[in-house]
Amino acid sequence: MASFLISVVVIAISLLIISKLPTGVEVDSPWIALIAGAIIGAFNGIWGLFPNWFRTTSAIISLGLIPLIGSIIVFGLAAWIVEGFRLRWGIASAIIGAIALSIVNSILFFILRQAGLIVY
Repeated sequence: MASFLISVVVIAISLLIISKLPTGVEVDSPWIALIAGAIIGAFNGIWGLFPNWFRTTSAIISLGLIPLIGSIIVFGLAAWIVEGFRLRWGIASAIIGAIALSIVNSILFFILRQAGLIVY
C-alpha cells in the first residue's frame, strides 16, 4: 500500500511537471494531478497483475509497442475520466504525455532510490 501511495505522489508530481512543458497536457490543480495519478497508478497496477514473463515477452516481441500503446491508452483514459485533466491535442498529447510521463517518472524514481527514500 505504501508503494502505491508513493507511486501516486510521484505520478502526480510528474503530471504537474509535464503540464508545464509544451506537451498539450493540462492539469488544473495539484489535487487533480493526485486523482489522475491514482487512476494511472491503478491501471498500471492491473498491468502488473500479469506474470512477469508475459509482460517481458510481449515487450520484446513487439519491440516495446505493446507497453507503449498500453501507456497511451491509460493516459487517455485518465484524461477522459478526470475532470480538469485535459489533452489539448487529443491523441498526439496522449502519445507525447505518456512518453514524457515515463521519462519524468524514471528520473524521479531514480532520484528517490539514490536518496534512499525508496528501496524497490
